[in-house]
Amino acid sequence: MKTKAQKWGNSLAVRVPCHVAQEVGLHPEDALEIEVVKGKIVLTPANRRPPTRYNLGALVKRINPRNRYREIDFGKPQGRAISQSSTCPTATPR
Repeated sequence: MKTKAQKWGNSLAVRVPCHVAQEVGLHPEDALEIEVVKGKIVLTPANRRPPTRYNLGALVKRINPRNRYREIDFGKPQGRAISQSSTCPTATPR
C-alpha cells in the first residue's frame, strides 16, 4: 500500500489508513516510538501492555462466597425481541 508524506508544520506527517490502524489496535492519541532500522521507518506502540489473556478455568477457580452474587430476576420477557441472534443474517458465531 502506498501513502504520501505531507508537510505538517516543520515536520512530515503520514496518514495511517483506518483498516491498518484497526488491525494493529492503534487509536487516536496513542503514543508511538519512531526509529530508523536498516533505512526504513518503523513505528511501534510506546509503553503498550500486551493484551490480557483470560483463562476461564483460572477465573472460575477464583469464585468464592464473597464475590459470588445471587441471580437477579428481571421478570417475564416482554416485547417481541428474540433472545438469540440466530435470525440476524449478519450475526456471526463466537
